[in-house]
Amino acid sequence: MSKRFSGKTVLITGGTGGLGRAVTLAFLEEGADIIVTFQKQEEFAQLPQGQQLEGFQVDVTDEHAVRGLMDKIIARHKKLDVLVNTVGGYAGGTKFWEADEKVISRMLSLNLQTGYTLCRSIVPIMLGQKSGAIINIAAKAGVDPAPGAGAYSASKAAALAMMASLAADLKGSGVRVNSILPSIIDTAPNRQAMPKADFSKWPKPEQIARVILFLSSDEASVIHGASIPVYGYS
Repeated sequence: MSKRFSGKTVLITGGTGGLGRAVTLAFLEEGADIIVTFQKQEEFAQLPQGQQLEGFQVDVTDEHAVRGLMDKIIARHKKLDVLVNTVGGYAGGTKFWEADEKVISRMLSLNLQTGYTLCRSIVPIMLGQKSGAIINIAAKAGVDPAPGAGAYSASKAAALAMMASLAADLKGSGVRVNSILPSIIDTAPNRQAMPKADFSKWPKPEQIARVILFLSSDEASVIHGASIPVYGYS
């Protein structure tokens, strides 16, 4: 098996979740040195432990905490080659005017603030290196909103716009920024939430992880400022 990321340092935020875990495992197989952020220690403990993997329990909406994390990464690894931000959340199933007023704040925090906070700390480091790849996980809902998910769709659309603007800022710098737009991902929680759905049409976390690997690699050096749909067969 190729080791495209041997010697590369990769930060995967939310690296123990449904998608994040698949991304972490994919980069481990490709030889990367990986740092993951997580909320639950037991989820991190389920990943293959070894010298290639470090984990930190960090709130990535907190800029001070993120800067502290980056100080630790740079002190040990001297660089950061790839950021994959898989942190996010979903709220839906309620008509726009009936939704709890707190939902919009929660969606903006999880789906927009995370990318904003991470990139503000990480981009200056990558600019100093004159290289780096940033992959932010948005959603199909950001370009094709569904009923009952106004706050979620708005937060994902905002994340897409933010990353597109960042990509424009970074044009010609050697730092690339791209977004991934999954539809409903085939995870256990999503299956439990929609037991009558046709799971075979949903993209698998492992399939999306392979797209992320490609976008993070030198093979994708000409892809910058893109929003890549990963809709499965839905």
